[in-house]
Amino acid sequence: MIKTDKLIIAKKKFKSRLIVGTGKYKNMSQCAKAIKLSGSEMVTVAVRRVNIVDKKKPLLMDYIDPKKITYLPNTAGCFTSNEALRTLRLAREIGGWKLVKLEVLGDKKNLFPDMIETLKSTEILTKEGFKVMVYCTDDPLMAKRLENVGACAIMPLAAPIGSGLGIQNKTNIAIIKKQTKVPLIIDAGLGEASDATIAMELGCDAVLINTAIAQAKNPFKMATAMKHAVIAGRQSYLSGRIKKVHFANPSSPIDGMI
Repeated sequence: MIKTDKLIIAKKKFKSRLIVGTGKYKNMSQCAKAIKLSGSEMVTVAVRRVNIVDKKKPLLMDYIDPKKITYLPNTAGCFTSNEALRTLRLAREIGGWKLVKLEVLGDKKNLFPDMIETLKSTEILTKEGFKVMVYCTDDPLMAKRLENVGACAIMPLAAPIGSGLGIQNKTNIAIIKKQTKVPLIIDAGLGEASDATIAMELGCDAVLINTAIAQAKNPFKMATAMKHAVIAGRQSYLSGRIKKVHFANPSSPIDGMI
């Protein structure tokens, strides 16, 4: 990995450009090992689902040290702005977290974000001092509006959550990249290592992956694969690919051939 090439979110620096979710694993031990193998320095935590306060039950902190790994509380399972706001205010009260991931879902079948509620929530949370990373659609206009109201990172979906379909609209992602001044992070829908590489080659600053690792037949191998895929994609993007042309260009010089 290029030492000087760091991901910066809300003035915080990260060496890894892979963010990993903590849900859907068989147990916390498996989750912790997969995250370690991935090299990730940031994990999402569903405040409403993951135990971070009840000491009578297994605590996430016992497996993933918040002093070494940045916790990113999120609003998974929230379908209204009020639910999301209440959840993140609780997270700040419990752990002092201000860097958060906002997602306000529109329906239970497709789990697409409700962008009206999302935009409203982003503006309110930003005014309250939160640093908001926002799960959103791949609509360039809405992405710009989120940035304008204070989002510290734009996180468009590649495809429906957990679908594993990979990036369905490369054009929109490319447009968002060109217009966005804050980090662009692909969130949801990636299924294999090549999907992560493609996202990084498009110029995305990072990817967030949960299901593709947690539900793989071998989560540990997939975590390792995703780590290298993100690095490869980033280095490919920084290298500057050759132009696409519709005719041949020989690899070996033909001038002076006998």
